[in-house]
Amino acid sequence: MTPIDPADGRELENLILRYAELVDDGDFTAVAELLADATYRGSGAPLQGRAEIEQWFRDTLIVYPDGTPRTQHVTTNIAIEADGNDTAEARSYVTVLQAVDGAVPQVIAAGRYRDRFERRAGGWRWTERTVKIRLVGDVSKHLRS
Repeated sequence: MTPIDPADGRELENLILRYAELVDDGDFTAVAELLADATYRGSGAPLQGRAEIEQWFRDTLIVYPDGTPRTQHVTTNIAIEADGNDTAEARSYVTVLQAVDGAVPQVIAAGRYRDRFERRAGGWRWTERTVKIRLVGDVSKHLRS
């Protein structure tokens, strides 16, 4: 692995941060578009393709009347490295806070993301996102049973 060009690194960092923003906004169609070319690995079977990824988010996360899951994803410790001219890897931490029904925000999950990207016509695209949640709090108001 080698250091990545700063402009490419910033573009990839923006993709990582955009994902968090879209999930928190409840815009699962746009999340699926970001990950349309990727394999998404979480706690279940790997997901592929726009439709499958979008449906998983809709089936898994509770969305409130404001159209959001009432979460705030905080993505930190982002490390990005090139593994070729047109491919890159990233590692980062994620902490998910949630506040519902006027409650004080609380941490409901924390873990790590491992991402792979490929440069294609039009810019960088995800080829893989792996989510490993290591700490789990009260997710009863976040995840459908």
